[in-house]
Amino acid sequence: MTRPAVAPAGLALRQRRLIASLLLLSLLLLSLAGLALGSKPVPWATVVEALHSFDPDKPDHLLVVHLRLPRLLMGLLVGAALGAAGLLIQAVTRNPLADPGLLGVNAGASLAMVASLALFGQLAMGLQIVFAMLGAFLAGLVVLGLAGAGTVRTSPTRIVLAGVAVSAVCLSFSQLVMLNSLDQVFDHYRNWVVGALEGRDLGVLQTSLPFVLVGLALALYVARHLDALGLGQDLGRALGVHRHRILGLSLLAIVLLAGAATAAVGPIAFLGLIAPHLARALVGPNHGLLLRWSMLLAMFTLLLADVAGRVLAPPADLGAGLMVALIGGPFFIMLARRDRLTDL
Repeated sequence: MTRPAVAPAGLALRQRRLIASLLLLSLLLLSLAGLALGSKPVPWATVVEALHSFDPDKPDHLLVVHLRLPRLLMGLLVGAALGAAGLLIQAVTRNPLADPGLLGVNAGASLAMVASLALFGQLAMGLQIVFAMLGAFLAGLVVLGLAGAGTVRTSPTRIVLAGVAVSAVCLSFSQLVMLNSLDQVFDHYRNWVVGALEGRDLGVLQTSLPFVLVGLALALYVARHLDALGLGQDLGRALGVHRHRILGLSLLAIVLLAGAATAAVGPIAFLGLIAPHLARALVGPNHGLLLRWSMLLAMFTLLLADVAGRVLAPPADLGAGLMVALIGGPFFIMLARRDRLTDL
């Protein structure tokens, strides 16, 4: 099948390659900074030594390998997941202000987290992630069912309305559970809901990784067909694209990606909104390119926020979710005031 031509937009190819090289270099430097900086700074040479020849008898090596390296990998994984999910939800709903949380995954994860804390107390981090992932996945499936995903009844309006309704119900139940639980439930929930990479170990990474990989595989598949769907239902069908199948797979990918990311580190607002818009300004409307650039920009933004949160107010560690929100809030207002938003 020949894919439809996409109108050229964004920067020239040479400029994009230069920016991509700079982004990759910056991502490498941020990764090293994430391993070196924190409440206890570690010399750069020690960081390289810990990665190259780990010695469990050296405290700095233990800090780098067992605490900061999983945190770094978690940031890269969550950034890629939310960047891809943000692009897909904006394409599916044709809403430039759409965020992955629109499908109710954030609210579902929050409800499951609160319920597990109220019923079982503080569990191991891996078990908490399993509960949160289950809640996010169930909430997403309810939204997909209400929206009629993959059927002729599916429409962007139905998806948005179903997501808002499910989110409102989940958040109401979350507040009800917290109001009737011990103070410890709120304290533990507060540490998760701020959205932070701190304290996420390899167990959390291993729990989230399969869901994210499946979601990314689905995203890569559907991205090839989203350009054709943007031309309209009739022309898309003429080009051999099954609209309802692609729409259903896109929504499933969003649930897997956003659900796993939210369950692992808590809600990270605005990241899935910012990255696709920045990518669109650089490479234009081609969804195959947009997906890769959205993931790269989201990883860069999340690592930058995480590192900035460590160095702005030492020895305090401001959560990455808070730092992204400080960046994303003004960005969201700027987008909302633009007249071209309806052009998506």
